[in-house]
Amino acid sequence: MIEFSVLDWSAWAPGITTREQWQAWAIAPWLPTGEDTPALSEVPAMQRRRIERLGRMAIQTACWCEQPDDGGQVPLVFASRHGDVARSMELLNTLSADQPMSPTAFGLSVHNAIAALYSIARGHRGNYLALAAGRATVETACIEAFGLLADGAPEVRLVVYESALPPVYAGFADEPDPFFAWCWRLGPADGPGTRLSLGWGAGGEDRPSEGLPHGLDVLRFLLAGEPALALDADGQRWTWQRHG
Repeated sequence: MIEFSVLDWSAWAPGITTREQWQAWAIAPWLPTGEDTPALSEVPAMQRRRIERLGRMAIQTACWCEQPDDGGQVPLVFASRHGDVARSMELLNTLSADQPMSPTAFGLSVHNAIAALYSIARGHRGNYLALAAGRATVETACIEAFGLLADGAPEVRLVVYESALPPVYAGFADEPDPFFAWCWRLGPADGPGTRLSLGWGAGGEDRPSEGLPHGLDVLRFLLAGEPALALDADGQRWTWQRHG
């Protein structure tokens, strides 16, 4: 089991963009829909034009959680089950048509591309990484963040973001897949903020998500003030608890 505190948070999804809207959503959640895209005014226009919708969402929430005195050194963990899979599909379709593939498009399709774009745009010089771990992606990312805190980082920013799967992958979907992104500022458990614990062990039969994708349900758990949340996935049971 690990423990940490959530010092602050931000989130963005179509139709839910302010903290007040997210707090109301947590009480009566629904699947975000729509074609809205964040303005991302923090990033210069010439750089912003290279960033697709999913990247704008993730980078927007990361920018909202920045602190003026962090010096661009706070470690970041970017976490997404599928990343910018739509861009990857475009590249595969290009290959299947025997057409030349854009090196730029390929570079922006890799899983850490959004993290790299954020680092370049915001002058971030600290540690960052990007990971994917199936339905337990958020939990795995929190373990990674906890390790960074244990190594001495005063705080870590966790950015979680997802998008809709392309139709060709629809048969593999095991949960709803709306566009959303959120960011948590994580600190040691004995500091300020909302203290959470995360435990894991052998689980039972997988229970697919029905109402919300798990990554969004974890955010709802935090904002709604619920005492606990559980996930059964890949033979593992993950248990969240709130303390205080």
